[in-house]
Amino acid sequence: MALTDIAIRTAKARAKPYKLADALGLFLLVQPSGGKLWRLKYRIDGREKKLGFGTYPDVTLSDARKRRDDARAMIAKGIDPSREKQRDKVRSRIEAADTFMAIADEYCAKRKRDGEKGWSPATATRSEYLLSLLRGSIGRLAISEIEPADVLAAVRKIEAKGNLESARRTLQLASMVFRYAVATARLRSDPTRDLRGALTAPTVTHYGAITDAKRVGELLRAIDGYEGQGLTKQAMQLAPHVFVRPGELRHAEWSEIDLDGALWAIPAGKMKMGKPHRVPLSQQSVAILRDLHSVTGPSGYVFPSIRTRVRPMSENTINAGLRRLGYASDEMTAHGFRAMASTLLNESGKWHPDAIERALAHGDTDKVRAAYHRGAHWQERVEMAQWWSDYLDTLRKGAAIVPFPDRATG
Repeated sequence: MALTDIAIRTAKARAKPYKLADALGLFLLVQPSGGKLWRLKYRIDGREKKLGFGTYPDVTLSDARKRRDDARAMIAKGIDPSREKQRDKVRSRIEAADTFMAIADEYCAKRKRDGEKGWSPATATRSEYLLSLLRGSIGRLAISEIEPADVLAAVRKIEAKGNLESARRTLQLASMVFRYAVATARLRSDPTRDLRGALTAPTVTHYGAITDAKRVGELLRAIDGYEGQGLTKQAMQLAPHVFVRPGELRHAEWSEIDLDGALWAIPAGKMKMGKPHRVPLSQQSVAILRDLHSVTGPSGYVFPSIRTRVRPMSENTINAGLRRLGYASDEMTAHGFRAMASTLLNESGKWHPDAIERALAHGDTDKVRAAYHRGAHWQERVEMAQWWSDYLDTLRKGAAIVPFPDRATG
């Protein structure tokens, strides 16, 4: 006889467990403690097995019958419902561990050790920061449960603060994480693939840079008069001489620098283009570095963080120093020292454009050409480095500036 809700509610506990049968193998097991457990008895592959459906009243009589019918449908197809239940538990545990942030951390770790294609420290730091902006929105969600609308809402929070470029880049990085999850068989498809064009496109702006010779002299004198943190001042003093990317300067280590040989060898992993780069050091650069060596040497970062020597100077330090000197972000930036050098070196007419490009560590899509120019212009780069520092000294002193000759007329 089939069970009724009244019969279940009025069933009393006994000294030993006992069963109340329903139909088609479903029964209620009444425990001595008073607990009432749903069970299904079934046979598959000639073996008798039991499957639990939860407790009454959490699982009602009608719910238990539905679960029984679902299980019997699986049995009819030769599928063991007990084994499927175990697989569901395993899948749930895996999905719980495969949150967006867990996979994002895994992806970032992979990119940092990807050999020649690996992220530079500066790129890794920036990428990890941008992905961390998603922690409070989709970070704790199982990656398989994230919908396009979830991602869009998350990046639009960044966009709403006016950070259009950060929002765009964060969406790109999220897409990379999703595609990595697809490649590692934890996701079927990238939910961001249809979100292109959903964000407001940022206006392309160039790094603020001073390229007028007279104003360069004013800037250099202002830096010499900087009254803030000492390492910040020395970083701003060295930056115009070597004109490397800000991240490359911040991550410089003493093990890369040969003061006696006047050479700074930056490994490939720290370079934007993923290729090693050699920087010839002028006498002025060596002098600045020797002063620094007595403070932060002989090992570790040349410009360590003020909080701990195991991390480099913050990426905002030089820009903050320039702001303190009164230069707005659209006027001069840490990256602007590169544009300064590029403009004035090219305008001088003294140096081959390829030598200047090599000094700036710009990439060359032609591998044969790139290999040739790495060696062909080295001596010219050494001479150019010293000429450039001497020229900066001339500008710093405020001496009369002789215009560069017009290259077209000689």
